[in-house]
Amino acid sequence: MTIANICGGPLSGALLRRVMALLAAWSVCVLAALGWGLRREWPDFVHDSYGFPFPWAIHTLVTFTGPADFWVVNINALILNLVFWHGVLGAALALLLRKRR
Repeated sequence: MTIANICGGPLSGALLRRVMALLAAWSVCVLAALGWGLRREWPDFVHDSYGFPFPWAIHTLVTFTGPADFWVVNINALILNLVFWHGVLGAALALLLRKRR
């Protein structure tokens, strides 16, 4: 299934450029959201959480016993992040293509 089939005909050059610009910008935003790190410093515990809106990786740096280098990766949260961002992309494309009519 192509974009032309979805929107009911061939895309004009201007609309195709807008769709391609949206896809390129969205790719950058998804990569930034998945790699977004947030440091949390609690007494005797420091860790970095990666992923937005759902943290999918946690890197523990310091515990009460001293320095640490421990990673916890949650694949389910990573998949949930990708489903979320692809759903928002689908909605944005639907709005962009709906404007055409």
